[in-house]
Amino acid sequence: MEPLQSAAARTNSSLGLSWLPEMPAWSAELKTLADADDVAAWAKLVGLANSRMDFIRTIRLDRARQTRLGDEPPAGLAAIPVRLAVLGSSTLTHLLPAIRVAALRRGIWFTTYEADFGQYLQELADPCSNLHRFRPNTVLFAFDAAHLMRNADPAMNAAEADAALQATLAHLTECWHLARDVFRCPVIQQAALSIFPPLLGNNEHRLPGSPARMTAVLNTALRDASEREGVDLLALDARVATDGLAAWYDPTLWHRAKQEVSPAAAPLYGDLVARMIAARQGRSYKCLVLDLDNTLWGGVIGDDGLEGIVLGQGSALGEAFVALQSYAKSLSRRGVILAVCSKNDEANALLPFDQHPEMVLKRGDISCIAANWDDKAANIRAIAKQLNIGLDALVFVDDNPFERNLVRRELPMVAVPEVPADPALIPMCLADAGYFESLAVTDEDRERTSQYQANLARAKLEGSATDLPSYLRSLEMRLLWRRFDRVGLQRIVQLINKSNQFNLTTRRYTEEDALAVMDDPLAFGLQLRLLDRFGDNGVIAIVIGRQSADGDVLIDTWLMSCRVLGRQVEEATLSLAVAEAGKLGARRLIGEYIPTAKNGMVKDHYNKLGFTFLAETPTGSSRHGLDIGAFAAPEFFMEIAEG
Repeated sequence: MEPLQSAAARTNSSLGLSWLPEMPAWSAELKTLADADDVAAWAKLVGLANSRMDFIRTIRLDRARQTRLGDEPPAGLAAIPVRLAVLGSSTLTHLLPAIRVAALRRGIWFTTYEADFGQYLQELADPCSNLHRFRPNTVLFAFDAAHLMRNADPAMNAAEADAALQATLAHLTECWHLARDVFRCPVIQQAALSIFPPLLGNNEHRLPGSPARMTAVLNTALRDASEREGVDLLALDARVATDGLAAWYDPTLWHRAKQEVSPAAAPLYGDLVARMIAARQGRSYKCLVLDLDNTLWGGVIGDDGLEGIVLGQGSALGEAFVALQSYAKSLSRRGVILAVCSKNDEANALLPFDQHPEMVLKRGDISCIAANWDDKAANIRAIAKQLNIGLDALVFVDDNPFERNLVRRELPMVAVPEVPADPALIPMCLADAGYFESLAVTDEDRERTSQYQANLARAKLEGSATDLPSYLRSLEMRLLWRRFDRVGLQRIVQLINKSNQFNLTTRRYTEEDALAVMDDPLAFGLQLRLLDRFGDNGVIAIVIGRQSADGDVLIDTWLMSCRVLGRQVEEATLSLAVAEAGKLGARRLIGEYIPTAKNGMVKDHYNKLGFTFLAETPTGSSRHGLDIGAFAAPEFFMEIAEG
């Protein structure tokens, strides 16, 4: 067991993306880009980005991306390209390559725009500006602390300091509104860095006009305002509190080049930005796959027995394993799926979950267990299949470097962090990596573990059923539908932006877009919830329809959770869509399919439901029509009700 790292060592490694593995032949691999076709070049770029990076490597990789692929993304990306405008009041140019490389790490293409120095407000307000011509689909406001605190004065009393803060907050809110009104896109606000030396010391809060005190108060106010306004917060202050200000801010660089975030911190800054935008696109990881021996407890359960493993109170190492389990359990309670992948006899593997008094994780916390003597890559494939999620949704944690490297080689789409040998450091390693970044937590997130466990029970029932209709009837399903409303708004937007496989068009919606559907008399938005004898599956489908000038209704968006496939939800949903289109007086329902790298499973969706093929574009997009007057509802074994 390695000794605990010092805080300074942890800081230096975290800014170097310590959770990523070293790639000894990194430079040699970079040179092979020139000989690769576009698809292979993209895969190589993603692989290179998923190794440990410093500022110099980041710049080199970004230049190689530009040289090899130019300004346009390669065809067939799983994620929608991002056009990110970074608006600030200081020098930000050195941060843009890090943001683009961090996007590569997640398989997303970023095009970035930086406003002219200090001209963010003018560019927002001028419809002829370069910003407007750029047409961003995400805007990041990255104001430096000196700009935000320009009105701070230690001589101010409490009322004057509060008035100055409110004026700053009002200015920021105005910027948010301008960006959203013009570009109708998500807005990110960076928290202020605490760069000012204290004037009183420990009791700085007693000096209302102190820049240090006002920065802290502003960051608190930003959290409330961003929640109220639907703006995402880049919590740079919290990250700096973990790493130390010196790791992020160099006063010399500030005075010489007006760089508030130092180049050394740029790779981590870029990762913090990219992971937030990836989360909005549904690109966060969904499942934490855990090894057992020497990962969740010390020792080998098959050799040491229940009494011999190290776990729980009485030793520093045992308490560290408890802390890791507690972190994993907390992740599961906010919506992360937990699975186990272990080389073990299953009976031995399950013994601590059932009988060890110090186990924090119980069998009920684990949605899928693969404990056998197959290789771990094969078992991880089986876990993904059983949970019905993509391999690129899995994070695999194992103490053994051999197993980590095996999975990286065989399954490069699986995230495999280079976890520390000391289990006490693993929770922070996972947090630093940002695999499970999320912008909000819904009720469905909190119930996810029980939903996947219920799915396993359904699968067992299906295996024992003699025929499909009898199985479906035995589920006692109820499909509850409601029009879009503010109560379900957060889940609606989350599902639209996270669903990739059963998603006919993969159009992404902001909260403003969803609200616009609610207000449009020529559109409808449906949210569907499925219940059965095993429990509540939560909101599992979204349908958005819009009436066009010719009177037909186009299905703009149709997506479903893959967890409910094969239960005739598609047929029931079609009946609801036809009914809503009929209320608008439509003659036909038009279904559209736009292919992506991940939604090939629904290519024949409309054909299977009885639509007639209408047209196809050179890119593979197609349209299909359904005559509403001749529509006969297909058979499905569920009750449909509004509620």
